[in-house]
Amino acid sequence: MGKAHPVELRERAVRLVEQGNTHTEAARRLCVSIKFVNDMVRLKRETGSLAPKPQGNPGRGKLTSVKGWVESRITAQPDLTIDELTAELAAKHGVKVHRSSVGRLLLRLGLSHKKRPASP
Repeated sequence: MGKAHPVELRERAVRLVEQGNTHTEAARRLCVSIKFVNDMVRLKRETGSLAPKPQGNPGRGKLTSVKGWVESRITAQPDLTIDELTAELAAKHGVKVHRSSVGRLLLRLGLSHKKRPASP
């Protein structure tokens, strides 16, 4: 995901349009696209601010609601495989996800999916 344009550039684009320049002239002068100028003028008009919107995933997903259950399930049965855990999630909670999603959740929880042989 790319970085947002600086607020100073956004302000300059809006200022040029407010001074009477067309969107095309402002875009050409600042070496940006016409769509960028259009979007900044609309953003300023609708919100009054030119701050960029937050980017990325806000942390919501299919497994967010069952995170505690997964942690307690692994604590109760530590030798549970990712495939078994995926099947249980589908059966008990109706959450159908790929096994890699369950693996990433386990990594976020600090749980390893590698099974070590019992030591003598």
